[in-house]
Formats: sequence, structure tokens, C-alpha cells
Amino acid sequence: MFTPQARRPLASRSTRWAGSLASIAVRAGFTADGISVLSLIFAAAGTAALLWLPRPWNLLVGAVGVQLRLLCNLLDGMVAIEGGRKSKLGVLYNEVPDRLADSLFLVSLGYVVGIPWLGWLAALAAAVTAYIRVLGGTFGLAQDFRGPMAKQHRMAVMTAGCVLGAGEFLWSGGQYVLVAAAWIIAIGAVATCGTRIRAIARELRAR
Repeated sequence: MFTPQARRPLASRSTRWAGSLASIAVRAGFTADGISVLSLIFAAAGTAALLWLPRPWNLLVGAVGVQLRLLCNLLDGMVAIEGGRKSKLGVLYNEVPDRLADSLFLVSLGYVVGIPWLGWLAALAAAVTAYIRVLGGTFGLAQDFRGPMAKQHRMAVMTAGCVLGAGEFLWSGGQYVLVAAAWIIAIGAVATCGTRIRAIARELRAR
């Protein structure tokens, strides 16, 4: 997974703060695999907060959990590549916690808004987007990280939905923003499956 051809393009990877954090992690003895597992722990904690804390605190703590998960997702690759801490099992540690973290957050979002099937749909579509990406790699193609609702987009929408939803709850007691975020993620993830399949088909035809 930690190869130039199969690495998610992230502008934040080239920022000074990200480089500094990655260097600190390397000096502290963290491994890329350990950081990947830590991302799953943050996802589980954020999910527990969403489901069991009272509003609006569940939304705010959930948003923090999402961002900490993404920070780990950024740092594990940097520690592996730039920090020279790659392992033979890195591909598993990089992919499996990601899929589980996506499912935890998205399924819990569905339950929080009172539409459980919508959360399950979003989680299924998110998993399929990753499957299609990896499938393209098995055909010898560069892995396709395009959206419109790739992982970073899903988590950005969820974070914004949680933060704005907390404000809406305090203002009016409603949850329209949170429901809208759940629908945007689910529909966008399904659309992403379509865009990635079409891109693979174009590349295969062009061979």
C-alpha cells in the first residue's frame, strides 16, 4: 500500500506541521502499523461518543474522533515512507483499520439520525469504493482515489455535519444538518463507485 502508485494524494502531506508530527512520531518510536491501529481506536472512541453521549456533546466528541482518525491516516503513511518504517504487513494494517473505521462512523451516524439503513448504506458504499480502487490495481492500473465522495470527503462532510449539527441542536433542537450530511455521504459514495468503475473501464478499453 505504501508505494507511490497506491498512495492517496494529500496536500497536507507536504505541510510543515505534518512533517514535524511525523518526525516526532518516528523519534518517539511509533511504527506505521501502530499508528494505523491507533486510528481504529480513535474511530471506536468517536463512535461510542456518538452513540452514548448526550447531545450536543456526542456530536462534538464524534467530530474530534473523526479528525484524530484522519490524522493517524496521514501519519501512518508518512512514518512508513518518509520515516522508513515500512513493514511486510503494512498493506493490511493500512487497509483493514480504514475499512472498519469508515463502517463504525457511518453506521453510527445512521443510528444517531434515526435512519439506521442509511448509515449501513453509506458504510457499504464506502467499502465498495475501496474495493473498486484496489480492484483497478489488480488489473495493473494505478489505484484511483477520485471522488466525489472519497474517504477524506466523507469524513469532511461528517465532521462538518457533526459540528454544525451541534450548533443546530443548541439553536433549535433540530437535526436537519446531520440528516443532510448522512444523505450526502451515502449518495456521494454510491456515485463514487460509479465514477471509479467508469474510469477503470475507460483505461481497460484504451489498452
